[in-house]
Amino acid sequence: MKEVIAIIRMNKINATKKALADIGIYGMHAMKVMGRGKVHLDLKVLDGMGPPEEIGGIVMDGVAGGARLIPKRMITVLVQDEDVDKVVAAIIDNNREGNMGDGKIFVCPVHDVCRIRTGERGEAAI
Repeated sequence: MKEVIAIIRMNKINATKKALADIGIYGMHAMKVMGRGKVHLDLKVLDGMGPPEEIGGIVMDGVAGGARLIPKRMITVLVQDEDVDKVVAAIIDNNREGNMGDGKIFVCPVHDVCRIRTGERGEAAI
């Protein structure tokens, strides 16, 4: 089993959910997160998204000399090993614009899963 973690643009979450559903992946978690990459991003990419409070409240990061944190969505999907490539491809296909800030995907091993309600473990718990 693998956990696929993707950090994507806020406005791409619905297209990404649909793309995953189209390949049979329905279970996921989505969270609003704030972050930035290692390169300073031109904030013009946020033009037209509305005031900061409507797009997640861009905040100042005093530790990094005033670099801004950009609102993003983080989705996590737990999949069988054989489904990892199609999940990653679906996320890339629906989020790649060719610009900095398009996002990142992390694939992590999952050693065990336990369904709380039944106590099932491993693949049976998925």
